[in-house]
Amino acid sequence: MNTELQAVIEYMERERGIDRETMIQAVEGALITASRKSVNAKDHLRVEIDRKTFKVHAFATVTVVGGFPANESEISLLDAREIDPNAQIGDEIEREVEPQQFGRIAAQTAKQAILHRIRMAEKDKIYDEHKDREGDIATGSIRRFERNDVIVDLGMGEGILPSRERVATEDYNINDKIRCYVLSVTNPAAGPQIVLSRSHPNFVRRLFELEVAEIADGTVEIKGIAREAGFRSKVAVWCPDPKVDPVGACVGMRGIRVKNICRELGGEKIDIVRWNPDIATFVTNSLQPATLSKVEVDERTQTVTVRVHPDQLSLAIGKKGQNARLTAKLTGWRVDITREEVELNFEEKVAKAIESLAEIPGVSEEIAIALVQNGFLSLEGIVAAEVEDLAAAEEIDLAAAKQIKSAAEAHYEKQIGSEVKDL
Repeated sequence: MNTELQAVIEYMERERGIDRETMIQAVEGALITASRKSVNAKDHLRVEIDRKTFKVHAFATVTVVGGFPANESEISLLDAREIDPNAQIGDEIEREVEPQQFGRIAAQTAKQAILHRIRMAEKDKIYDEHKDREGDIATGSIRRFERNDVIVDLGMGEGILPSRERVATEDYNINDKIRCYVLSVTNPAAGPQIVLSRSHPNFVRRLFELEVAEIADGTVEIKGIAREAGFRSKVAVWCPDPKVDPVGACVGMRGIRVKNICRELGGEKIDIVRWNPDIATFVTNSLQPATLSKVEVDERTQTVTVRVHPDQLSLAIGKKGQNARLTAKLTGWRVDITREEVELNFEEKVAKAIESLAEIPGVSEEIAIALVQNGFLSLEGIVAAEVEDLAAAEEIDLAAAKQIKSAAEAHYEKQIGSEVKDL
């Protein structure tokens, strides 16, 4: 038995990486459980394995009696003195029990207990291997899927990438290599659980620390990250040394550093923003490349109101409001973006009036120009005017004036009806 036992322990140590002493103690405990059923020694049993020869010794504690032993927990004085010459009646001594006495049931019990202890030792080793890796990046390969969760082989143990931590735009396949952020490592009764994430903002932080040497050594500091996983992230960076450009350090020569990170994130766009303690400047930097006309800060309500030229409005808000939303997340302030009212010059006002009147059914651009030149600048003005006043304009006779008046009234009623319906 000792040869087989030695072979098993050496195999487990070599292939599973389980400590030899841990294995031997597990076997000793398992054999105690098995031998109790065989030798009926109850709680007075000790099993010892020689660390060099792997020979198993089992010892049962028995009581010395003067007469014939009534059961296996007793020993006669004569037999006791063969073990200990100084033994006396009533003493308790240890008597070695031959392992061959364990029998088939004892051996099966020992096997099950040993396997259980081995599994427990493996689980403990996996937990010890990963317990200090929270917040790190782990690399593995996709082993299988459990519903919407992805099980990742990390070499020593498995990690779970829950559906809530996946990126909606990413596809995963069996045996794909994958890098994840280690979100948590726990050790419940069922075994160690390593929860991974690819959507957590700190995944972006750790990638920057790995890719940008200035961040790794503390020269450049990441002040904040706002992320919509799979689509866009904003990273606020700062450096106390004015000679160092934090944005340039993160971008890298020809953008190579940030490109590597974007590639790892499956093409997710990354905006690197220069952090500033002044909230107005910080918001301005975050909304780039949009040009802002005015920034107003309300400390009481933690609101920043941004005014932009009409042609910059869509750029500042971003696709589906993404740029403004990420800016609010990054700064921690509410960001309201409004269009700046632009004062039109005379030529622009005339052109706008002509365009407005030309929308009236039956009014051509030439007639609209003639009406504007004679002081009729709006639909309401034509509705309020008399037919004779319209006919006084050049290029418009009385019949045309009546037609314009009638068309304008119908168009005006249609507009009013539409506004009432919306209400």
